[in-house]
Amino acid sequence: MKKYFALLLLLSVGTLAFPQSKYTVTKSTITFKIKNLGVHTGGNISGFKGDIQFDPAHLDAGSIEASVETNTINTGNDTRDEHLRSDSYFDVAKYPKITIKSVSLMHKSGDSYTGTFSLTIKDKTNTVDIPFTYTETGNTASFKGTLQIKRSDYGVGDKSMIMANEVNISIDVEATK
Repeated sequence: MKKYFALLLLLSVGTLAFPQSKYTVTKSTITFKIKNLGVHTGGNISGFKGDIQFDPAHLDAGSIEASVETNTINTGNDTRDEHLRSDSYFDVAKYPKITIKSVSLMHKSGDSYTGTFSLTIKDKTNTVDIPFTYTETGNTASFKGTLQIKRSDYGVGDKSMIMANEVNISIDVEATK
């Protein structure tokens, strides 16, 4: 009897340790804005691939990893896009992806969370905090967050009197279980 009780206890604890929901990304939009010549300009980047293991009740066991393809940068201006893809900015031939990996996830209140992530651009990794919302309807979940980075922290472009160093990024991901 003790053996069965120990086995049942072990199985119960084992299933509680890994209660994460794995999500498959179905839609994503990554946009950015930066001031250039005093005017906000921006665009988007695509090629999003993500591995999302998330359960609001068990954040310590969760993880979010994602990447985007740098050659997909799109500002609506082909000449500017080619310049951004060059070695002066994103150097897409050498650094084809931007990656992000969660370090920790924390619940704030309601549907508000904050994640601490390792963000890697051009082989330079920095820790960033991203406030985000998580909402779930049926088997569909929505993750929406924003952050601001300094492009100089990642070696993107040179110092400039006309282009801001701060870049605002919005992330909107829809996924299913």
